[in-house]
Amino acid sequence: MVVVVLYAFITLVPLLWILLTSIKSPPDSISYPPKVVFEPSIEGYCNLFTTRSRQTEEYIASLPPADSACEAIARKNSMVVVSRSNYLPRFANSLIIAIGSTLLSVGLGVMAAYAFSRFKVPGKDDLMFFILSTRMMPPIAVAIPIYLMYRELGLSDTKLGMILLYSAVNVSLAVWLLKGFIDEIPREYEEAAMVDGYTRLQAFRKVVLPQATTGIVATAIFCLIFAWNEYAFAVLLTSGEAQTAPPFIPIIIGEGGQDWPAVAAGTMLFLIPILVFTVLLRKHLLRGITFGAVRK
Repeated sequence: MVVVVLYAFITLVPLLWILLTSIKSPPDSISYPPKVVFEPSIEGYCNLFTTRSRQTEEYIASLPPADSACEAIARKNSMVVVSRSNYLPRFANSLIIAIGSTLLSVGLGVMAAYAFSRFKVPGKDDLMFFILSTRMMPPIAVAIPIYLMYRELGLSDTKLGMILLYSAVNVSLAVWLLKGFIDEIPREYEEAAMVDGYTRLQAFRKVVLPQATTGIVATAIFCLIFAWNEYAFAVLLTSGEAQTAPPFIPIIIGEGGQDWPAVAAGTMLFLIPILVFTVLLRKHLLRGITFGAVRK
């Protein structure tokens, strides 16, 4: 128990430090020694969502009163808010690509897993090993060939290209995980359904899928986490239209260099969707990892 608590504490310290940094002012975020007691500020979140321009004191004095907290903070620093930043579009790209690739990879994975589990596929063991072997190679090893291929196909910096790429990477994990869950569903259930007049497809949809829900959810969580956090391919293959949040957050620059409160704020907001998704489905995740689906 002590070891678990100690491990949890060590794991949570970086997250707590990121949270504290996100509510510091830029000078406090780079102070040495680091400040533990400080006056909280939302400047980091304001800098994350807006772009600002430095103006003269005379110009700022001529403006009407600030209509938002972010505008007031900017004027205190002799700046004005000129537009919204690109963080929200990048965040939306992450949602679209992660959810799209997860749905596609799990959908393909459950069908392939069912075929490997229920039918006599020639060279099944070799095919399963080949599918698994695609996860053995580090992404950076195939990054350049994929970049050249995507450039020729016109898929660079497109959401479709990233969805297809992440699906290709995740489908091997989905097949292996889901095959184990489907193997544990008794064949007799499907046979009984087909005796009652169901087709193979109907038995799969009405018998197998409901009982494999736990495994499907657990697989979806793992696939979503990979697609949500992936950095190497996102840096190489996207730059504008399809860029996701992970490569965008580290390049948030302030006047004096890296805007650490804004970086920390972007990181905290980026953690929320995957945290909420995992917490809401944690029961399925735990059951899926420990027990799988229905056992004979």
